[in-house]
Amino acid sequence: MDYRERLKEMINERALKVSDRPIFKLSSGKMSTYYMDLRTITLDPEGGFIIGNLIFEMIKDRNPDAVGGLTLGADPISYATALISYINRKPIKPFVVRKEPKGHGTGKQIEGNVKPGEKVFIVEDVVTTAGSSLKAAKVARDFGLEILGIIAIVDREEGGEENIRKEGFDFFPVFKISEFLNR
Repeated sequence: MDYRERLKEMINERALKVSDRPIFKLSSGKMSTYYMDLRTITLDPEGGFIIGNLIFEMIKDRNPDAVGGLTLGADPISYATALISYINRKPIKPFVVRKEPKGHGTGKQIEGNVKPGEKVFIVEDVVTTAGSSLKAAKVARDFGLEILGIIAIVDREEGGEENIRKEGFDFFPVFKISEFLNR
């Protein structure tokens, strides 16, 4: 099975919402004529399997210790990648970056079995300006993790890649929005 092609079909069938006028409010506050609801794919058994395989293939030769990002968009991507990595006998741990430090207990902002000095990839479902990805990267770096790059399922091509590179990180999108829309 061509995982990338199947994922593209799934996104077209379920996740991409298009309107002739800007009715979709993005996390940045900007209004848009289209929206990518990738949770319809990342929280689906087949979608998780496909995404886990795609991300694992992208990163396995870089020997990361872990993969994670800002909750909630990154969580199913991290878990799927970790599961596929284990099946392939090259385990990569998942981790979660909380939006704010935990308000009780140990007060952690990063959950998972990661330690300072480990090499990680930050993952995200959709990157627009890369605010969420960069927030996760900052928290991970402040914790002492070495960031190998940022991966997104879809790059909306609205400045995110430039913002990521400006902060010194490599960026690896699976798709660019122009592969779905005639803009």
